[in-house]
Amino acid sequence: MKAIWNGKIIAESNDTINVEGNQYFPEESVQKEFLTGSETHTVCHWKGTASYYDIVVDGKTNKDAAWYYPEPSELAKSIIGHIAFWRGVEVIS
Repeated sequence: MKAIWNGKIIAESNDTINVEGNQYFPEESVQKEFLTGSETHTVCHWKGTASYYDIVVDGKTNKDAAWYYPEPSELAKSIIGHIAFWRGVEVIS
């Protein structure tokens, strides 16, 4: 699987986890130089509290386009250390 935005591969892995139609990439497969921290947080009723990253490529910012669960619930513990993408990030196999 690859996550691509603004012509750059943001993440690439053969070991993603599919949860509710979203591919969660292992942290080590993500090009962290394209991520900057965000103050945004949301709550999922079964996964817990999500934190977000903005994706910045060639001076363009995609706000809150990546998310992760730093301390997911017991039900979602498989996604510890994984990052998912949306908001125009193309995830392809």
